[in-house]
This record gives sequence, C-alpha cells and structure tokens, in this order.
Amino acid sequence: MELRINHAKQKLANGEIVTIVSGITHPDDIDAVGPIGFDGIWLEGEHGATDASDLGNLTRACDLWGMTSVARINLNEQGLIYRTLDRGAQAIVVPHVNNAAEARNVVDGGKFTPRGKRGMFTSRQGLGVPNYFDQADDESMLIVLIEDIVAWENLDEIIAVDDIDVFFVAPSDFAASMGHMGDLQHPDVQEKINDSLSRIIAAGRNAGALATNENVSTYVEMGVRFFMTGAGPWIASGFNQFVANANSGKK
Repeated sequence: MELRINHAKQKLANGEIVTIVSGITHPDDIDAVGPIGFDGIWLEGEHGATDASDLGNLTRACDLWGMTSVARINLNEQGLIYRTLDRGAQAIVVPHVNNAAEARNVVDGGKFTPRGKRGMFTSRQGLGVPNYFDQADDESMLIVLIEDIVAWENLDEIIAVDDIDVFFVAPSDFAASMGHMGDLQHPDVQEKINDSLSRIIAAGRNAGALATNENVSTYVEMGVRFFMTGAGPWIASGFNQFVANANSGKK
C-alpha cells in the first residue's frame, strides 16, 4: 500500500488553481458530487456538525474520488490538529491564527518530528503504508485562517512561518473585527483583504480566498490559487432558474 497523494497540495506545488467546495456534509453526497471533479471537500468542524466520529466515512468518500479532505477545526490545539489528521483528513484548516507563535503551533501539531511535535500514531491514511512516518508530512496540508485585523497587523511574521501550505484570508470575521459586521464590501474591509492577499503572494506563499462566480477571476488575476466556495449559492441559482423556466412555460 502506498500513501495516497494529496491532490490539492500537488496542484498547488505545480502552480495550479485549487477549488474546494463546502456545504457537502454526508458521505453519500460526496459520492454524488465526486464525478464533477472538485479538488477537495471542505468538512466543517468549527461552525458545522463534523466531528471526529464522522471523519472516517467522510474522508474515505473523498479518497474514493481523489478529492482532498479539508477539515476545519474549531481550536488551534495541537492534539485536535493531529487527531483530525489521524482520523483521515488530508488537510487541516485552523481558525484565528493571529501571530507567528500561533502559526508555529499549527505546524507543531500537524508535522512529525523534527519539523513539528505531532503525536506518533498512524493515521487512517497510513494503514498498510510501511514508511508512513517518512512520507506523511509531505502529503499533509496545513491551512491557517487570517481572519482578524490583528492578523493583518502581524501578517509579515505569520507568513514567515514554514510548513504552512495556505494562508487563507477569511472575510466575515475580518469585517467583524474591523467594526463592520456583515459588511464584507466595506471599502476598508476590501482594502485590508486585498492587501493581505497581495502581501502573501508577494512573499511567495499560497494565498487562499472565499470565492464566488462573481469574484473568482479577479482573485486569480491577483495570484490567488486556493479557493473555497459554497455549494449553497449554486443550488439556489440552479433552482431559481429551474422555477423561472417552469413558470415561463405556463399557459
């Protein structure tokens, strides 16, 4: 048995665009969207119901379709980070990383010695892989959320921390931390978000963004390569168009 390739991480290393979709919450639904070709599935463990007991089946479904399982946890705690990896996630998203020490804590929890302090246990991804501990760090993916104004103030020291794959600028909490709760399009919020993305890219690191059909091309032109988008707006758009088409056919 060979360790499964983390396809999202591989694409980033090749300078390609990575698309992760959120809002898919059941293994059967992951199977249903598998043929579409998403690079990964965002498994929501901060604001959603995904827990350790769910991760085995959720990540197995992602494995079946060659999609990276991207699990957001709710706390920057080393044991939680490596337990989530042990349960089969190929990527970890850690919220509210606001300085270099907090960024290094993510690495300590997500990488084995000598790069970090991850507990010595074979992940579900490593079952049957004889040299798992030699390869695991190269296939695990660490993503930190830049989502507070204090993170913007400390951004240079955060992006200097090695072994973090993506610095993802999350807009909602960012806006709230600036006193503009719910107003993601406020000029000051947009200026800080765009500045953060530009500085990450200029430092030669991978920037991540929450994207929609309307803004994704702008972010690509900036140099962003990692995107998360929600399935909800696509479902709503398709449904609304279906209803409109049905009503237009009334006699």
